[in-house]
Amino acid sequence: MKNAMLSVLCAAALMACNKNENTQTTSTTDSIMTMPADSTMMMTDSTMTGTTNETLTEQDKMFANEAATGGMMEVMLGVLAETNSTQQEVKSLGKMMVDDHTKANDELKSWATSAGYDLPNTLKADMQQKYNDMQATKGADFDKAYVDFLVTDHKKDIAAFKKQADAGGDGNLKSFASKTVPILEKHLKASQDVMNNLK
Repeated sequence: MKNAMLSVLCAAALMACNKNENTQTTSTTDSIMTMPADSTMMMTDSTMTGTTNETLTEQDKMFANEAATGGMMEVMLGVLAETNSTQQEVKSLGKMMVDDHTKANDELKSWATSAGYDLPNTLKADMQQKYNDMQATKGADFDKAYVDFLVTDHKKDIAAFKKQADAGGDGNLKSFASKTVPILEKHLKASQDVMNNLK
């Protein structure tokens, strides 16, 4: 009887130990399975949000900032041409600038969103001053100042966009620059034609 009792107690103790081992194994397995999955996801998430922005070169950032403020300026001045010019040719030129640069600005903003990069949303002080000066000019004086600005500005823009297309670090930004160059060249030619007609 004593032996039978002892056997039952031993069996119960063994079962309790075994149950405890299974519980520990299960919970350990659960935590091992959960932790790496979560930590991997976290690493992937942080990598995805930071990768593009971290790989942008100084050239990329400078180009993106200049393209954003330059594009804003072109649209603002194009709208101004509608009211301040007396020449239909200049008004049409302004409308082309508004249409084409609005489209390019939207593409640049789309790139910035996907890259996690904050573009400037206001003009630099010297550009704002230039806009203010042109806003105060009307008629033939405005036409000359506006068209002169377009010719000078587009020559600089074409050089900057070509440089980005050749030497930029971000592939999408290089592609944007490359496909925008022909549009800027079209703008330069149209501006030069209008300039010749105003003389």
